[in-house]
Amino acid sequence: MTEILWHGRGGQGAFTAARLLGEAYALKDGSYALAFPSFGPERRGAPIRAFTKLDSKPIGNRSEVKKADFSIFLDDTLFSDSAFDELKPGGKVLLNTKKKTDDPRVITIDGDSIAGNYLGMPITNTILLGALAAVSGLVTVDEIAQSISLSMPQRIREKNINAVAAAYEEALQ
Repeated sequence: MTEILWHGRGGQGAFTAARLLGEAYALKDGSYALAFPSFGPERRGAPIRAFTKLDSKPIGNRSEVKKADFSIFLDDTLFSDSAFDELKPGGKVLLNTKKKTDDPRVITIDGDSIAGNYLGMPITNTILLGALAAVSGLVTVDEIAQSISLSMPQRIREKNINAVAAAYEEALQ
């Protein structure tokens, strides 16, 4: 089972990204996904976590992800060295930041700039989803686009699909 842990703040769309990833993955025959959030009575801006589990068989384990293959941070202020404690061996951190790092476990992308260019606002959930597709191979840009087309309001679909494609290309470099 591949497990992804999403870190964000209320209103940034971490759960939406977790759900879109699950929907995109489940488009393939014989693929199963489970996505769910973890938050309490917090409000916009409070730290939240969301989870995506992907497998080739039905997923019965609905517990939170403790050790992830990928830990994704929509907001770099939530990242600290403790993030490495939640990774499986060989796991990777995908971090939205303008900063660069030499740590091979951390993949950085300037999601805020891409979001600004394509969405006109600093919502980076689909940006990080596109970057994840590039570095993981779990889903394709086309599968994400299908998921967006099925789930998002029409007025924001094309912008998000273009943002995913741009992030995918940026993460490949």
